[in-house]
Amino acid sequence: MNLIAESKPESTKSSKKRRTPYVQIFALGGLDEIGKNMYAIQYGREILVIDAGVKFPGPDMPGVDYIIPNIRYLVENKEMVKAIILTHGHEDHIGGLPFVLQQLKVPIYGASLTIGFVRAKLEEHHLAKSTELNIIDENSTIRFGSMSVEFFRTHHSIPDSLGIVVQTPQGNIVHTGDFKFDMTPVDKPTDWGRLAEIGRKGVLALLADSTNSEKPGYTPSEKTVGNAIKETFVGCRGRILFATFASNVHRLQQVVEAAEATGRRIAIIGRSMERAFRIGQELGYIRLGKETLIDVNQIDRHPDHSICIICTGSQGEPNAALTRIANGSHQKVAIYPDDTIIFSASPIPGNTQNVNRSIDRLLRAGAEVISGSIMDIHASGHGCREDLKLMHSFLRPTYFMPIHGEHRMLVTHGMLAEEIGMDRANIFVMDNGQTLNVSRRMARLGKPIHAGAVLVKGGTISEWESSVTEERRQLADSGVIIVNVVVDSSQNKMLAGPDLVTRGFIYVREAGDIISQATRVLKRSVAKLQKKEKFHRRGWEESISKTLSSYFETTMGRSPLVLPVLMDVKGKREAVAKEPKETVIEA
Repeated sequence: MNLIAESKPESTKSSKKRRTPYVQIFALGGLDEIGKNMYAIQYGREILVIDAGVKFPGPDMPGVDYIIPNIRYLVENKEMVKAIILTHGHEDHIGGLPFVLQQLKVPIYGASLTIGFVRAKLEEHHLAKSTELNIIDENSTIRFGSMSVEFFRTHHSIPDSLGIVVQTPQGNIVHTGDFKFDMTPVDKPTDWGRLAEIGRKGVLALLADSTNSEKPGYTPSEKTVGNAIKETFVGCRGRILFATFASNVHRLQQVVEAAEATGRRIAIIGRSMERAFRIGQELGYIRLGKETLIDVNQIDRHPDHSICIICTGSQGEPNAALTRIANGSHQKVAIYPDDTIIFSASPIPGNTQNVNRSIDRLLRAGAEVISGSIMDIHASGHGCREDLKLMHSFLRPTYFMPIHGEHRMLVTHGMLAEEIGMDRANIFVMDNGQTLNVSRRMARLGKPIHAGAVLVKGGTISEWESSVTEERRQLADSGVIIVNVVVDSSQNKMLAGPDLVTRGFIYVREAGDIISQATRVLKRSVAKLQKKEKFHRRGWEESISKTLSSYFETTMGRSPLVLPVLMDVKGKREAVAKEPKETVIEA
């Protein structure tokens, strides 16, 4: 198996007068992580992009709303980018489009529901009118110069999920999208003949979902979840609050059926849930009676046992509907003791703590909470090990690149492929930015391209800098100390101070001795600086920061962010009054 450290890069330089004798495959996101999926297939001067997703930040990235792929390479070669092709409508595959399309004006291709979600998202960012949106299905064929694209239907936790076959002069590249094999699906069955046909024609390279590569067996059918939901509804006496992913339209339809079967009206709470429900109805994926859906303001007009509230918040998101309900901050819905709250989703890595916090608050309010760990009211949309083996047996690729997963998932998927007979040398476990050059005769790593993370906060987009996030973590953990010092740079002297201003670090009234000692230590450090002939602002700032950081780390085991502020009067000593006594301002 070719792990990242085992292959040396090969130069990708080539003459513009002749076509490159290989297909180049790379990821800008989605490897060694869950989220911000973005893959590209390049042949000569033509690039096809697959998906453009977001990743949600963990607790170690404060002040960030979303993380999206860095598309510098695509922007620098934008005349070569022919299209962005979408596998399905989940946020980790389409959520980055509003930001990507601000820099790349390319057509978008996706299935009906996927384009419905994309159009609504782009309308919010005023990009829908300027973007070419094309609806395709599993029978479509699109041609882009030397490459053409075909599709095949897959099962996932959202309708209209597609796998992609990119036909190139060197051979076919298959991207599975997110998939599982559902033997009793709630919609169309697997097209086994189509998968067999793709395998017969030959697959040069396979890019396959690795999310559940560590889990044995087959992934449970979505139909088993529908039966469990109905059984749960029958046993509930009061209101039901049902939290799931807004994009899981199959699940929403199953909730509708369970509610109607048990005589319950449905109210929708949460902007993304309202949007998904509306789009699902418009496209015919969600079907319900005329009297079933009511406005949230009408909830109290009906008996509790006849109400089902479908809401966002299955991941414990701070601003989601269920989280605000659990916190007691929702304006229209509060928790009643007889309420049953159903979490029909598995926590995304990094969200477990938020979900548990919501559950604790709901339980304290007297509600009953049911989650996937208690009952079978959730099924993953990603195939487990037997699903993956089945996909490999149909497609029989020459080369294999595991995608969509953290590093251990990718490695485990690579090991699985080797277990079922694939040559270890033909398996490439890669990282974002690495390129895989494949042809009929060979496959090897090529010259890496720039790939990283871009942070989104509100309307601001910035490339990820480790120093910035480290400062934010330091502020969150230990607070900040601002040190005000008046200096005369012409004499290299401190005229007044140091004055310490703290925020989020220490309760000064109970630690006056520590602050006083810190000030004395700092004055001794400054005394050494004053012995030098010339004043160097950077040297003063670094000395003050290091002195205080070291002192507090030693005495308190904490290292606050130290910000020296030097006011230079440049010889105007008369402007500075008699040096004030030591001043400390606390948070």
